[in-house]
Amino acid sequence: MKLLPTLFAGVALALSAVAAQAEVRFGVMNESYPPFFAKDASGEWHGWEIDLMNAVCAEMKEKCSIVDISWDGLIPALQSKKFDVIWSSMSNTAERSKVIDFTDKYYNTPSTLIGPKDQKPGATAEDVKGKTIGIQVSTIQSEYYKKYFAEAADEKTYQTLDEAFQDLASGRIDYVFGDSLALDAFLKSDGGKDCCAKMGDVADDKEILGAGVSGGLRKEDTELKAKLNAAIAAVRANGQYDAITKKYFDFDIYGAK
Repeated sequence: MKLLPTLFAGVALALSAVAAQAEVRFGVMNESYPPFFAKDASGEWHGWEIDLMNAVCAEMKEKCSIVDISWDGLIPALQSKKFDVIWSSMSNTAERSKVIDFTDKYYNTPSTLIGPKDQKPGATAEDVKGKTIGIQVSTIQSEYYKKYFAEAADEKTYQTLDEAFQDLASGRIDYVFGDSLALDAFLKSDGGKDCCAKMGDVADDKEILGAGVSGGLRKEDTELKAKLNAAIAAVRANGQYDAITKKYFDFDIYGAK
């Protein structure tokens, strides 16, 4: 009988080790969104958000994998348990919080308009009057358009930002509206640096634009949320967050507005 406590302790330790290696599946949009995430020719994912994911997983001592889904399919796929957490530059908004939960913020950037270089800068309804704005479907920018720009300008929706960028460069639309960092990456690219420029950041509206980018979770997954929040905080505190960010940006994206 003296062996039983040792036996039970060994079983508990083994079960604990198994639990620590449980796979956490991260849902990522199935298109490139540099510098946050992109898939290379070999099928491997790279980028700031992927590096952060790996650091967070190491802190949690969990095995992690990536499931890629179309942008507008991310929330339905989360709800149907095809993966465990959305990790795809998704803003925590009041509307989305009605159906899913969110981790603490892990970055925040403004929403921006870009257009042809010869176009007058400006990012108000008056500035875009009579123009056509390209916007990716199911984004916070699409909701912002409905509230602030719908009476002044036309909207053309796209499944991917790359499609919108192509139409902007060829003159088929007047603006692209999206996250500032994604649009800035296009402006620095071969396809964007000659044709286009930043028109300006739109006025903030936290109800629509949200409180920052966070991981999306099913509301019942409170234990996973706590683990992710603790890991995000640890990565921020121990310097890993800053080290990862410096590989991609020359400014702090955590508190940027």
